[in-house]
Amino acid sequence: MIYAMNKRLENLVLSALFLALAYVLPFLTGNIPQVGSMLLPMHIPVLLCGFLCGAPWGLAVGLTAPIMRSVLTGGFPPMFPTAAAMAFELAAYGFISGFLYRRMPKKLTGIYTSLVIAMLCGRVVWGLVMSLLLMNGDGFTFAAFIAGAFTNAIPGIILQLLAIPPVVLALRKFSFVPGEV
Repeated sequence: MIYAMNKRLENLVLSALFLALAYVLPFLTGNIPQVGSMLLPMHIPVLLCGFLCGAPWGLAVGLTAPIMRSVLTGGFPPMFPTAAAMAFELAAYGFISGFLYRRMPKKLTGIYTSLVIAMLCGRVVWGLVMSLLLMNGDGFTFAAFIAGAFTNAIPGIILQLLAIPPVVLALRKFSFVPGEV
C-alpha cells in the first residue's frame, strides 16, 4: 500500500516535471512556429513521461501541455487548430509509448518499437483531428498531412529517435524506468 502511494506520488511529481519541460522547451526555438514544427520540442517530454510514468500519466501530460502552453503564452501555439490538434497527438504519444513499453521486452528493440509505433499513431491522430477541425474551411489535404506530419518534422523525428532511447536506458539503469538492467 505504501509502495503504491509512493509510486503514485513519484509519477505525479515526474509528470509535473515533464509538463514543465513541455512548457519550457519550445522557448528554445524562440517561439518560431517553423522551427518548433521542425524540432518538435513538446514531444520529447511527453514521450518520456509515457515511458517513465506509464500510459495514463503520458496521456494526461500530452493532453494538457499544448493547451496549457497556448493559454499561458498568449497563443503559442495558436489554440485553433494547432494546440487543439497537438493535444490529441501528444496524448496519443504519451499513452501509446507508456502502454507499449510496459508490454514490450525491456531491451533497446522494445524501446524503439514502442517509440516508433507511438510516433506513427500520434501523427495519424494529429492528421485525423486536423481534418475534423478544418472540415468547414479549405480542408486538410493529404499533402498537408504528409508535409506537417513527416516532411517538415524530419529533424524532430531524428532527434526523438536519437535522444529518447538512450535517455530511457540511462534512467532505467538508475531505476527510474521499469525493466531489468
